Amino acid sequence: MVTRGTIRTAVSLEAMLLAKEKRAQRQTEWSDRYSRPLISLTLVTPGPLKTSARYENIMGVALQVCDQWLRSHGWPVIAREVNWLPTGPEALWCVDHPAPELKAQLIETEQTHPLGRLWDFDVICPVAGPVGRQSLNRHSRRCLVCNEPAACCSRSQCHSRAEVLASVEKIINDWFTRN
Repeated sequence: MVTRGTIRTAVSLEAMLLAKEKRAQRQTEWSDRYSRPLISLTLVTPGPLKTSARYENIMGVALQVCDQWLRSHGWPVIAREVNWLPTGPEALWCVDHPAPELKAQLIETEQTHPLGRLWDFDVICPVAGPVGRQSLNRHSRRCLVCNEPAACCSRSQCHSRAEVLASVEKIINDWFTRN
């Protein structure tokens, strides 16, 4: 199901939590239905605005990169869904390939693609659950501002929302300047 339209309104914390709950329900339904690893994609969009033409373009690039990457490896996609929601775009793939290898490759994509820091690829194994970076001996996500562990900066609120948004905008502007 694809519904697309840019809505530029602030999203409440309650709406974000509900969206996260619904995403988890979809993931559970897919995992039960297909019994194969899942890739779940959302964007890193700090602040109350979760959708815009720029964010939709970034999601479009992420979808294209992931689809091409899966095709180039010959890894069968069993199902794919994209949802364009007011709380931010989301995508889900069911792939017939081992979850740890999917996660390792997607970490590499997040770290090497110019927009990759704005993509959040999660991989869910139907048996073991979410595959974390630490389980693959990889570093946690880095802060968009200072490159320290993102969870630490987020928890301690080291940076203002304006600083974080400026870093996001710089990544986006650099991408659009190059392309």
